[in-house]
Amino acid sequence: MQELRGMPVAKEIAGQAAIEVEKLKEKGIIPKLAVVRVGEREDDLSYERGLMKRFEAVGAVAESVVFPFDVTQEELENGIKTLNEDESVHGILVFRPLPKHLNEDSIKELVTPEKDVDCMGSINNAHVFAQDGKGHAPCTPQAVIEMLDFYGYELTGKKAVVVGRSMVVGKPLAQMLLKKNATVTICHTKTADLREEVQAADFVFACAGVAKMLDASYIREGQIVIDVGINVSDGKLCGDVDYDSVREIAAAITPVPGGVGSVTTSVLLKHVLSNAVKKYDFVV
Repeated sequence: MQELRGMPVAKEIAGQAAIEVEKLKEKGIIPKLAVVRVGEREDDLSYERGLMKRFEAVGAVAESVVFPFDVTQEELENGIKTLNEDESVHGILVFRPLPKHLNEDSIKELVTPEKDVDCMGSINNAHVFAQDGKGHAPCTPQAVIEMLDFYGYELTGKKAVVVGRSMVVGKPLAQMLLKKNATVTICHTKTADLREEVQAADFVFACAGVAKMLDASYIREGQIVIDVGINVSDGKLCGDVDYDSVREIAAAITPVPGGVGSVTTSVLLKHVLSNAVKKYDFVV
């Protein structure tokens, strides 16, 4: 069994990013991400700390724009409009979910598509489904693709099963796998004969958001298992795959933590750098 860890992938992306940042700085451009956070959710703070370290390590900037938990819709929208108009900001990331008194759908559509680096709005989602190469895909499914490329997996003609149908991971990931010429089946928690569907695949992508949902009974020898889930079970982080039982069967598997999640902030950095390059219309 091969364990597909995310850190080597993240390091490779960071190495290339550092070169691009230096070339941008030579032209007086500092790549910048604005991180919009409402309140003090611990998971938001943890992710924020991680991405700030990733950006700082290559000389880019990630700046927090923090609003109180009781911020009004108008105040938050005005803050995002200001970031849209700020020439120094190349990407905007809004932490979700937002407090229930706020209209999240309105906020997602308010971020200008050119600065939407995590595919929150419908315009960039449309680009993912159109497979036209415009905009940016959500960071998590893009991290999956980065890992597959790094470890040299060819998907052309392969059967891929995506267990999960969210707009954040499952649906866009399925489209991105189609672009790689895989034959894709989307399954979910209500799929009849789910075990048989999963066993028929060459590649299994678990992103249903159910802790240890896929155990050894779902997996056959030779499969590549990519676990995108992040859950807490018995006080510990785990994925949608029962890693301990599946590792004895699968040809390769990503761990949780230490797998796909380790790559997402690097993808975010990559998207921000891409925006900086496009904005100033030159090749680094």
